Amino acid sequence: MIVLGIESTCDETSCSVVKNGCEILSNVVSSQIDLHAEYGGVVPELSCRRHVDVFIPVLEEALKEAQISLDMVDLFAVAYGPGLIGALLIGITAAKSLSLVFNKPFISVNHVEAHLYAALMSQKTPVTFPCLGVVLSGAHTSLVRMDEIGSYKLIGETIDDAIGEAFDKVARQLGLNYPGGPKIEALAKDGDPKRFGFKAGKSKEHPLNFSFSGLKTAVLYTLQGQNKLSTMPLPLTKQNMCDIAASFQHAAFTDVVEKVMSAAEQYHCKTLVFGGGVTNNLELRRMIQEKAPQLRILWPSLGLSLDNAAMIAGLGYHNFIRKGKGDPLNLEAATRIAF
Repeated sequence: MIVLGIESTCDETSCSVVKNGCEILSNVVSSQIDLHAEYGGVVPELSCRRHVDVFIPVLEEALKEAQISLDMVDLFAVAYGPGLIGALLIGITAAKSLSLVFNKPFISVNHVEAHLYAALMSQKTPVTFPCLGVVLSGAHTSLVRMDEIGSYKLIGETIDDAIGEAFDKVARQLGLNYPGGPKIEALAKDGDPKRFGFKAGKSKEHPLNFSFSGLKTAVLYTLQGQNKLSTMPLPLTKQNMCDIAASFQHAAFTDVVEKVMSAAEQYHCKTLVFGGGVTNNLELRRMIQEKAPQLRILWPSLGLSLDNAAMIAGLGYHNFIRKGKGDPLNLEAATRIAF
């Protein structure tokens, strides 16, 4: 089955052609980093305009790389949420239009679920369920027990900032451009992770939930001083920036690792499945490998950690097989989706 995937949930426009849920024939992504960098984050109106401008060229390039035409596509898969409502509507409208014109079914895909599938789709050996799914991205931070593809139980989530959002905000406090994650990681390599005693927040009612807002505020107080009568602002020297980046990153990842290990034990998961852009961080990978040598650890392959349409097409194949049919044309976009 040839599936054309469409991804437009936020600030990447992507089209991909995938065969039978795993063989990627093309995966074209148009990034908007250049557009949003000067604002320190994604501007929804600008994002939507860019999606409209580049969708057709991205689609044409994906078809060209896959060496197919649209009439050879068997199924159109699209991310219907969560995400920015305007951006979602552009992708969904495109998928519905193609479905109508070529008289082929279209299927909806949960964007966050697809991030987890991204780590599964390139595995050459079977994955043993249950797995612990770990989503770490700019908009999402979740722990999910995966009983099979399409069957999940949410066991932990952020109660405020997502981890990638916290990285971007701390980077902004340090005067760094968007996106902040890679820049924090680069600075942290030359910093002391123990200089500042930062800690992530805890939830007494739900110990597996995450909270990064207080951690972000602790960095702000360290930089600016809590008030005029106490600590003075910290000079933004290169070494101070490196030490803050390293201490912040260490605190955030220590919290993630502790909760991942606790959840894996509680829910009897022998395999960890990671998804989302933050999983590109090499220090995170080192810490996970160090703490979980007895577990099978699956990371997204190169190009599949950030938003992309290959993961949408791959999961769309499984959704269609499971449902036995496509989705109705009155399906609507969903800015929020609960697992």
